[in-house]
Amino acid sequence: MFSQAQKKDIAAKVEAILLSYGHPEMPREKPNFKLHVEGKESWSWADIEPNWTFENRESGINSHNELNSGGQKNQ
Repeated sequence: MFSQAQKKDIAAKVEAILLSYGHPEMPREKPNFKLHVEGKESWSWADIEPNWTFENRESGINSHNELNSGGQKNQ
């Protein structure tokens, strides 16, 4: 549903928000989370993980998402 660039942008913002709370049960860096976003159709969804989890592996790319979003942020 989102391009790689959009997923990276969302992940960075979610990570920043989580860390900004300074909650005692949260790590001080690299929080682990999984965000599942449901689209308006049953086949439309996105799973978003922290950017740091891809340091030693490639994330999957859906060429349809890359073409339709142009890799640009929707504002």
